[in-house]
Amino acid sequence: MIHFFTDPVLRAPIWGCMLMCLASSLMGVLIFLRKRSLLSETLSHATYPGACLGVALFALFFPQYEEWTFLAVLGGAFVSSLLGLKAINWLEQKGGVRTDAALCFVLAVFFGIGIVIASGMQSGLPMWHKQVQMLLFGQAATMSDIHIWTYGGLSLVIVSFLFLTYRPLQSLLFDRNFSLTNKLPVILLEKAVFWLLLLSLIVGIRSVGVVLMSGMVIAPAVAARQFTDRLKVMFVLAGFFGSMSGLLGNYFSVVADLPTGPAIVLVGTLFALLSLLFAPKRGLLFRVIRILSFRLRCLEENILKGIWKNGKVSETPSFAVKTALWQLKRGGWINPSLQLTKDGKLKALSIVRLHRLWELYLAERLGFQGDKIHRTAEEMEHIITPEMEEKLTHLLENPKHDPHKQPIPEKGL
Repeated sequence: MIHFFTDPVLRAPIWGCMLMCLASSLMGVLIFLRKRSLLSETLSHATYPGACLGVALFALFFPQYEEWTFLAVLGGAFVSSLLGLKAINWLEQKGGVRTDAALCFVLAVFFGIGIVIASGMQSGLPMWHKQVQMLLFGQAATMSDIHIWTYGGLSLVIVSFLFLTYRPLQSLLFDRNFSLTNKLPVILLEKAVFWLLLLSLIVGIRSVGVVLMSGMVIAPAVAARQFTDRLKVMFVLAGFFGSMSGLLGNYFSVVADLPTGPAIVLVGTLFALLSLLFAPKRGLLFRVIRILSFRLRCLEENILKGIWKNGKVSETPSFAVKTALWQLKRGGWINPSLQLTKDGKLKALSIVRLHRLWELYLAERLGFQGDKIHRTAEEMEHIITPEMEEKLTHLLENPKHDPHKQPIPEKGL
């Protein structure tokens, strides 16, 4: 894969896409944390009519300078996306339209206008029609070295902006009202973020396309969020996932003969999906494991308490109970004849103590009565920590009996 970075044909798509994905993923973190992910989708689609109109006007007035068409694309896309942003703000502030409705409306209208313009070009300017069709899904394979410098410059601008404004941005992302109260340049920062987002989207449609560009803005941010709660780390991870998406997307495009833009977005989506499933703290798999582990522990503690009260286990235990019994035997809490060991008895008494302490707290301090006390204590006995137990004991003045006049076992007995 190393020769991809130096090959005269492949180096421009590789470096260009990596830098483009780096820039868009960093901006994606800001949009994702502001809960405005759909904004990138709307603005990327809003670039299409401007790009089409820009190419059409360029074809009419400067047909001899076809190699400079990208300037018409950038200029038209910028104006169009800016109009889309203004339309969103007007619908929200003046029209009283909800944010999601305004975003969807602008997306559909602007993209529809773009399709109409492109259809008109198909009959009137057929040679130039290919230029605007390319913008739908991108054409990264035809990049040149000028694109490396363009994307590199954009990445440098965005990284510099994040470095210089990190503290106020951090405050803005997590508490806008606090930022306003402390007289931070909130409006200026928000405008700068939107301008840089527009720039990222406009420059990126050449590689990934109008339809898929928002995926490269949001997917790396989604993947990064699953691994950390720290903003700095999230920026680093999002940049890494974005750059790797650009690299691997180009690699699979070459070896599997796939379109480059969709391949890049698919790799980014795969990173996001794998992160959602397997991230250590937030991943679905590990969350399921933690939930099942907690439920098994609750069942084990209920069995210990049941054996302490009744002296036996149900004659027809379910699979879950059999699993819990096996775990209890393995841990030395019960013996092969399903009777409590010394440690098992101490554990059961500890559970009963927590249950009755919580019942007494609910009755004496919160005024609860009836069955609700017991049901709540059945749940709380499994999650009360030693620190909470100490506080309850002190608060209730080391009680000896619960609300039902049952003795509360001493701690450690």
